[in-house]
Amino acid sequence: MPGLLRTVAARSSTVLRGYTITQKASIYTRPPKDTIGAFETAVGMGLFSLAILGPSGWILAHLEDYKKRE
Repeated sequence: MPGLLRTVAARSSTVLRGYTITQKASIYTRPPKDTIGAFETAVGMGLFSLAILGPSGWILAHLEDYKKRE
């Protein structure tokens, strides 16, 4: 019985879904229009690291305050 249900489900799923739409990725193989300099790279990496490590650093710095029950 499970084999029959699996066969019916496999055949009817394509009918119920209808036509599938094929999507194409827009990948460009040209070089970039503007180059990113060292300063922009350093600022971007600094801000990303601050955004990721900042909250965890704040929590670790104030860990004793969180342990107190008031």
